[in-house]
Amino acid sequence: MPDAVDPRAPATLALVEAMGSAAVLLDAQGVAQTLSPAMRALIPALEVGQPLTLVMRDPDLIEAIEGVARQGGRQVIELVERVPVERTFRIHIAALTGAGWRRPVLLTFEDLSEQRVTERMRVDFVANASHELRTPLASLLGFVETLQGPARNDAGARDRFLAIMREQGLRMARLVDDLLSLSRIELRAHLAPETPVDLTGISREIVDSLTLMARERQVTLTLKAPAEPVKVAGDRDELLRLMENLVENAIKYGKTGGEVVIDVVDGPLEVSVGVRDDGPGIAPEHLPRLTERFYRVDTAASREAGGTGLGLAIVKHIVLRHRGRLTIESALGQGATFKAVLPRFGAPPRKP
Repeated sequence: MPDAVDPRAPATLALVEAMGSAAVLLDAQGVAQTLSPAMRALIPALEVGQPLTLVMRDPDLIEAIEGVARQGGRQVIELVERVPVERTFRIHIAALTGAGWRRPVLLTFEDLSEQRVTERMRVDFVANASHELRTPLASLLGFVETLQGPARNDAGARDRFLAIMREQGLRMARLVDDLLSLSRIELRAHLAPETPVDLTGISREIVDSLTLMARERQVTLTLKAPAEPVKVAGDRDELLRLMENLVENAIKYGKTGGEVVIDVVDGPLEVSVGVRDDGPGIAPEHLPRLTERFYRVDTAASREAGGTGLGLAIVKHIVLRHRGRLTIESALGQGATFKAVLPRFGAPPRKP
């Protein structure tokens, strides 16, 4: 029979502490003898000399540890913790050679939380994209069948249906364009732009291009920006898209006859561009989810305005690629302010 492993032996403790994965070594009584650095970071409440079950009280985990400690061998379980936030672990439980009726146990943890969230997002994304495309496509097919059948010789119906079909086709084209844009931005997320780009110039360009749209909705566009260039390290096309999305949203969802203010602020390390409207505002429960793909506060109003539900997701990913941050401030009846804060060109990187 192999020699029993002493869970308190210096060599055993040093081995666990040197592991790159999250690991904890329990003695035969289930008391933690040592933890790897990754384990300390993963579960800060767990300490040496403390029973694991005081911190992790899941019945399946306790049962698995007991079984391996008594019978030897190994077992793998998945554990979902709901508090304080939802996390998913795959836990490998292996018995070491012991002298008594219970054995020391080594647990190694894999944090699957990000993987599970990504899987859910992918499933939701496919479902939402399919739904968004299916609706206008069904409408197009219905009108085509009508024009081929009962309305074949009805010139008035034909003109009316063709106008609707064109709108539905444009809606699908906008959706596909936004999906492709989002995909391209995500593919380049790890490559921070390095080209100097003038935010003031971009803001003026967007105001000029959207003046007609604002006039049609009786909205006044006001630009507040320094006279001199305000430069960031950026991708000009992406920053144009960011500004266009924010200003278009403010025009569409702001108050008719109101004002949209674009405010460019220069700073020593960071610059910001904020877009403020005086519309109905956004309830606080919606604010954390506004940048999710296809999330809409008012689905009917968004579709009527021609929105795809991807505009703010695109804005968020552009800001992240530029190593900046997006803030959203709003209250019901008090409008909304969307602000992108970006590193100033040439400034040292911001400390995390």
